[in-house]
Amino acid sequence: MVKAVFIDRDGVINSDKGLYYIWREADFTINDGVPQGLALLQNSGFEIILISNQGGIGLGMYTRAQTEKLHEILIQTLCKDGISIREIYYCTHHPKMSKCLCRKPQNIMIEKAIARFNIDRTQSFLIGDSDRDIAAGNLSGLKSFQIKSNQNIVPICKQIAAWQT
Repeated sequence: MVKAVFIDRDGVINSDKGLYYIWREADFTINDGVPQGLALLQNSGFEIILISNQGGIGLGMYTRAQTEKLHEILIQTLCKDGISIREIYYCTHHPKMSKCLCRKPQNIMIEKAIARFNIDRTQSFLIGDSDRDIAAGNLSGLKSFQIKSNQNIVPICKQIAAWQT
């Protein structure tokens, strides 16, 4: 079985300072410590999977294509540091527009990845910056770490890499 770290995007991977929705390349800045933290996780044998609510799509503020373009930029940027993102799951729904089972704090995106990649949830973790991130991780039986938005993730990644189950 595979071990993985599920990571929220906005506020954890990239800065969300002053913005609620990030879809433009000009607004996209990777937070300090992300390449180092992800490299540490990857070198410790973890798959890296991003899990993100992108309700602005459901509101019509931006499109799937814009989101996919931003994800391509993220993947290319991290690839320069030798980091591979296994998959990016995102929910396009907004609670004002529709109810869904995939939007965090629900855990459907996590459960899909667990089934698809044969992930051992007892060896896996979640890093997020909101209560809904942590709730989704807990629903899936993951050990979950909540950070402050835009906090350097290296200390948490060191804890995860050193974790013994």
